[in-house]
Amino acid sequence: MPHGPAPKPVQTGTPPAAERAGRPRWPEPRHFAALDLGTNNCRLLIARPQGGGFAVVDAFSRIVRLGEGLATTGRLSDAAIDRTIAALRICADKLKRRRVALARSVATEACRRATNGQEFIERAYRETGIALDIITAEEEARLAVLGCHALLEPGDGPALVFDIGGGSTELVLLDSTEPTPRILDWHSAPWGVVSLTEAVGHGEGPDGRAAAYARMRAEVAQAFAPFVARLDPPPGTRRLLGTSGTVTTLASVHLGLASYDRSVVDGLIVPSVAMRGVSQRLAHLSLAERSQVPCIGSERADLVVAGCAILETILDLWPAERLGIADRGIREGILRRLMNGRVA
Repeated sequence: MPHGPAPKPVQTGTPPAAERAGRPRWPEPRHFAALDLGTNNCRLLIARPQGGGFAVVDAFSRIVRLGEGLATTGRLSDAAIDRTIAALRICADKLKRRRVALARSVATEACRRATNGQEFIERAYRETGIALDIITAEEEARLAVLGCHALLEPGDGPALVFDIGGGSTELVLLDSTEPTPRILDWHSAPWGVVSLTEAVGHGEGPDGRAAAYARMRAEVAQAFAPFVARLDPPPGTRRLLGTSGTVTTLASVHLGLASYDRSVVDGLIVPSVAMRGVSQRLAHLSLAERSQVPCIGSERADLVVAGCAILETILDLWPAERLGIADRGIREGILRRLMNGRVA
């Protein structure tokens, strides 16, 4: 399958005099970096190899809403591009300060869909030195699985992994009988929390919000229909694992956390009925009410309802009793490839 062009070493400028005198250019242990630019978030992870995995050295995450307005205009807006470039400059500074040996930076649905996606990629490189690869939906799904599959519950039979993004949602059916799971089938739907929110809206008042939520559910179900038609779920316990801001946020609300805590959320197993309950409760709150919910706040209040609709529709098509929560995915998948010598 296509993996896009090989990653490029991070440009760090002129080496210090001590390095020019013959010392190794990169410190030991080597640092690797992965940057995931989605429709909603810009996220960077810098790590060094440790044992069979890696230890995080530095990280960055910012909501940039690169895909804001894309559903209407087909283009990335000037304001969204400016916000994203500002975040990428911070990432570039971290890459230089950490003296990263090898990095890969990827862009997903917003850049795939926008008519000016390539123009943005070129500007980002000129202004920040970060070379973004626009990856396919298939590679996006594969990287997410590579980054989070270790959190799958043990069990026999296929498992479903999903990634709710800003502009799309990826569904991946896995055979996890081997140490590295084999992808049996995958599907990318053009609905994420940004695209679905912009297409449907929220509605006014309790009845309007309920109607808008039902429309969201219907749109997502239609987009998932080709995948559902191919599914032949085996008897027995179904395993389900989600990786995205949606599932980590809803899990935080379920736990009643005052603020987000990755150490508590990553790897959590939550009853599916509880996640449905949280989703339905949030969907019927007003924007102001959602803004007051800890771990949601004003930054996520307008988008979380679309995430709830997508999650509930996934629970319809794969009715697992429990849902695994992963605060890991594409960036971790990229890092594993880089550290294993597979640059693409």
